[in-house]
Amino acid sequence: MDQTTTLQSLKDFIQNFCTEREWDQFHSPKDIAIGVSTEANELLELFRFKSESEIIEKLKDPDFRKKLSHELADVLFFVLRFSQKCEVDLSSAFHEKMQLNGLKYPVEKSKGSNKKYNEA
Repeated sequence: MDQTTTLQSLKDFIQNFCTEREWDQFHSPKDIAIGVSTEANELLELFRFKSESEIIEKLKDPDFRKKLSHELADVLFFVLRFSQKCEVDLSSAFHEKMQLNGLKYPVEKSKGSNKKYNEA
């Protein structure tokens, strides 16, 4: 299955899920953007105050991985819901943005570096 079909089928699933629950009234672009941020912060909270070695150990724990996967799914839900409500073609937007990133971060200047494109 190609990416466009997969993303669209997920967006369709979310639209049906939310329509059945009459959640459109709660899902303005502002509220969905807040949801993206909130869920991303819940994902981040799993790593708060943990050293790199602690994180590596936590990632071996099936219960932690379950929490992690659920938080990622929550982030994905809001990203897909936002794109569904605002009619954003995520596949096209992703490919366009990666093309722009390729121009900002050419391999010969960026390989092995985590500096932003405008840093020396």
